[in-house]
Amino acid sequence: MVDSYLCFFVICSVLALAFGSSRNLPIISFDEGYSQLFGDDNLMILKDGKTVHISLDERTGSGFVSQDLYLHGFFSASIKLPADYTAGVVVAFYMSNGDIFEKNHDELDFEFLGNIRGKDWRIQTNVYGNGSTNIGREERYGLWFDPSEDFHQYSILWTENQIIFYVDNVPIREIRRTEAMGGDFPSKPMSLYATIWDGSDWATNGGRYRVNYKYAPYISAFSDLVLHGCAVDPIEHSSKCDNALKSESIPAGITPKQRNKMENFRKKHMQYSYCYDRTRYKAPLSECVIDPQEAERLRGFNPVTFGGGRRHHGKRHHRSRSKRAEASVI
Repeated sequence: MVDSYLCFFVICSVLALAFGSSRNLPIISFDEGYSQLFGDDNLMILKDGKTVHISLDERTGSGFVSQDLYLHGFFSASIKLPADYTAGVVVAFYMSNGDIFEKNHDELDFEFLGNIRGKDWRIQTNVYGNGSTNIGREERYGLWFDPSEDFHQYSILWTENQIIFYVDNVPIREIRRTEAMGGDFPSKPMSLYATIWDGSDWATNGGRYRVNYKYAPYISAFSDLVLHGCAVDPIEHSSKCDNALKSESIPAGITPKQRNKMENFRKKHMQYSYCYDRTRYKAPLSECVIDPQEAERLRGFNPVTFGGGRRHHGKRHHRSRSKRAEASVI
């Protein structure tokens, strides 16, 4: 009974956050919620215990992973990206269960793609469900700020029927579950990850510009860590939050004010969407809503090359079975 109440409180708070600020949620220390994934001394926890640096050099990248699996919730971090020449560098903040479900994993991605000097970082978001890696749902965007100058907040809201990606509390992408999506909508418990790695083969102009290690180490800083969801038993994969998610007291969707900000962001900053890629898909996928004006605008951008499956540089993380800033967009 107590567990059910706690999960109810968590999910209500999580969904209420979609309409407010994550400052209402507890910020945890690194050791409270995360463990090092790989990278040896390329991961450094600062004295406050709540800020962590991950770096890439000629030896290795680095990364960390949540200590628990989660089924739905709100997950967030304030991130400062490397500056100067960052071509080929990929920083990822994402959810995945690929270490448990190797053939039918789910995934929700923020990927930050570096660039040559004088060119801006770009963000890529993606969604996979049930191992549907042959069906990419990538979108790519520019930003209205320099993400290497200061910390900015990046957040993922994941519920039974909805996924929303946020930048500084501004929703930039919404995925609503449709019947036709079937298992392509993520539905299994996932862990949170953060990594930095060498994506030279694809990340910048399709691999034309590669990581130049004379500028290393490339350091990305993470702070304001929020893990606010339903922790799941790592063996049973069971959660007591299912009934709470169906409560009538939980708000649905995005407010009109937020939707207006999201539409403005997408009009000004989106550079690619899979929904308009006729080379990959002869017909739009079921969840796509086609806007002719948006389609025309996106034709002006260059073709996009995507990467995948290289976040850990061949290092697979095996989880122990015993325990598993709102800036203006307008």
